[in-house]
Amino acid sequence: MTEKHNNNAAVCDDCGAGDETTPATGLRSLFSRSGALKMLTPISGMLLVLAFLSSYSLPQPQFATLFYILSIATGSVFVVQSAVRGLIKQRFLNISFLVVIASLGALYIGEYAEAAAVVFLFALAELFESYGVERSRRAVAALIKKSPKVARMVDGTTMPVEKVVVGTIVAVKPGEQIPLDGVVVKGESTIDEASITGESIPVDKTIDDQVFASTMNVQGYLEIRVEKASQDSTFARIITLIEEAQASRAPTQAFIDKFARYYTPAVVILSILIAVIPTLVFGLPFEDWLYRALILLVIACPCALVIATPVAIASAIGGASRSGILIKGGKYLEKLASVKVVAFDKTRTLTYGTHTVTDVIAFGSHSKEKVIADAAGIELFSSHPLAEAIIAYAKEQSIEPHKMDSYENVAGKGGRAQCLVCEADSYIGNRKLLTESGIDSTAFEADVERLEKEGKTVVLVAEGKEVIGALAISDQVREEASEVIDVLRRRGVESAMLTGDNEHSAAYVANLIGINDVKASLLPEEKVTSVKELRDKYHSVAMVGDGVNDAPSLVTSDVGFAIGAGGTDAAIESADITLLSGDLRTIPQSIKLARATVKTIRTNIILALGIKILFLILVPFGLTNLVFAIAADSGMAIVVILNSLRLFAVK
Repeated sequence: MTEKHNNNAAVCDDCGAGDETTPATGLRSLFSRSGALKMLTPISGMLLVLAFLSSYSLPQPQFATLFYILSIATGSVFVVQSAVRGLIKQRFLNISFLVVIASLGALYIGEYAEAAAVVFLFALAELFESYGVERSRRAVAALIKKSPKVARMVDGTTMPVEKVVVGTIVAVKPGEQIPLDGVVVKGESTIDEASITGESIPVDKTIDDQVFASTMNVQGYLEIRVEKASQDSTFARIITLIEEAQASRAPTQAFIDKFARYYTPAVVILSILIAVIPTLVFGLPFEDWLYRALILLVIACPCALVIATPVAIASAIGGASRSGILIKGGKYLEKLASVKVVAFDKTRTLTYGTHTVTDVIAFGSHSKEKVIADAAGIELFSSHPLAEAIIAYAKEQSIEPHKMDSYENVAGKGGRAQCLVCEADSYIGNRKLLTESGIDSTAFEADVERLEKEGKTVVLVAEGKEVIGALAISDQVREEASEVIDVLRRRGVESAMLTGDNEHSAAYVANLIGINDVKASLLPEEKVTSVKELRDKYHSVAMVGDGVNDAPSLVTSDVGFAIGAGGTDAAIESADITLLSGDLRTIPQSIKLARATVKTIRTNIILALGIKILFLILVPFGLTNLVFAIAADSGMAIVVILNSLRLFAVK
């Protein structure tokens, strides 16, 4: 968190903002500072208006002067505070220092109205900036407020979530929040996971299903075995991720911050030269050139330039978090904006990762029921995902699995057991298993190949020395996959598939959704090599995976996307962007947001620099005054902030 504090301090000092030390205290200090600005800035503005009216309606000019001075006093509280802090703590001249010097100079030459205008307009810009940052972090504040505080024990007592240890069984009644991450051990219910995934559709949960802290138990009584301490929960890590992301600095922002540290002293020196040289060398009136030097100080303040990037980044990340898109920092938004190709894993990314039996073929005189009963009987001993699909299918078909004994697992090939009903050895697996067991399956190769070309995994079932049938198992393709590939293509982004699955299965899914560049049967290290090859071809590549077995390639890519809340632990560690909802449509949404963010930052910088260049040309010729200068600079800061806040609404 130290890095976060230092980064924020640099930016905030430049713009007169307060310090942060921790996420919670940072939010509190931001809100308290914002509250003071909301109170003092309007007072300063009202006093300025009173002073202006008094100068025309009251005969004694001292009343107007008094109001001007009071306006300066109320509006300059945070300006002076920031200037002093910059000198003492940061040891550099910040924007607030320029404003203080400009207002003191205006007071020196008797321009009370302009001194008050300088302070008020700068304070007004500060108020807008504070509002922009506050709004960008409001999502985090809402999350903190929603976080569970207590957990209900099975005996009805409650305990603060911080004191609940892993392994404890907690009870959750209908309408209550789930206090901690865990697994359901008793009961069935429907859970609203919007606080985690951003999806408003409730999800059914039963025994052995994973649940997350802060989600809402809509109906049904649940008992949950806690698997993570409160500080390690998915919800807690989401809060931390958003806070750290908003505190991080994009490359553009880091450059501007560094630029401001050298730029500000240079402006002070240039202003001194403008005030002194014409008087000493040419004998011109000191007050006139001091006034022009003050205008230069004001218009040279890089406030709008400094806030051009951080407010845009904070707005984009804050808005994305409401859609279940967690972005680690501004630099990943900048990288994502230039991505030209997105590489997808297949299983649990382009597909749901839930296998179902789609075809059952019986060979010879054997029945499908016997094939299923034999297969399910053997798979009762296995924990393989395909085994679960076969057992579930047998249950759906109301077929009793054959009783088996002496089960033996054959790694990577299948399994064998002794069928007590058939009084023979039974086998289930691929052709390699049958060949090694002396069983000829060549007569059925055409059927196997046909099913594999449809993207299905085929397992053969044998009894004794005879193949009795085959089962085809398929992983369902995500409904939105084809739409996402099409949207990416229309936005100038190509798609590729990098998968460890066989070529037939990969080709089937790729053809179904419209991906032409496919690499299959890849080991994790081969995926990394493929990502590097895509980078060589397209210069910038994003990788999308489930955040577990794809971790190496996610880290290697320019931008790594992790899909779904289920793999959040690995995803947060290895990916740059986590899509909690698991909806692939958030990928083009993220790219659109990244491009909009970069475009907004560039527009902000052009506007900020443009107004400065214009006034820097006007100053030496005496074609402007102090009020116009500060109005232009503060006004541009407000325009930059409002332009950045539009990123909240990007969909």
